[in-house]
Amino acid sequence: MKISTFTVICILFFSNLSIAQQGTLTINQDKDIDKLLTIKKEMNESENTSDRYRIQIYSGNRSEAEKTKSTFKSLDIDLPSKLVYETPNYKVWVGNFRDRLEADRALKKVKEKFPVAFIFKPKKEKDL
Repeated sequence: MKISTFTVICILFFSNLSIAQQGTLTINQDKDIDKLLTIKKEMNESENTSDRYRIQIYSGNRSEAEKTKSTFKSLDIDLPSKLVYETPNYKVWVGNFRDRLEADRALKKVKEKFPVAFIFKPKKEKDL
């Protein structure tokens, strides 16, 4: 039985067409979902931080603390920052991490610009 070259080419061509698939995916998302995510993020940041970890990137005078916070915000690191006064120093804290692993991953990025940064657990308000 002899099959011509043309027949083989036609079979291969049409078999590829029958296997190939194309599609388009469209996601319809309610615009309020982004607002809800922002609200949830703010709520998480305002929760009791005694069980959370934070990263401290600066401790010292107020003007340098404000400059450090401003510098941090200008970087492409998606973490909230906070200026805190603990006698006698102003401190810049970033992040609000549920576990140490999450904090360690963020610290790696932060240390590229702030080598003195470290992870800590804030004291409870009652302890201050």
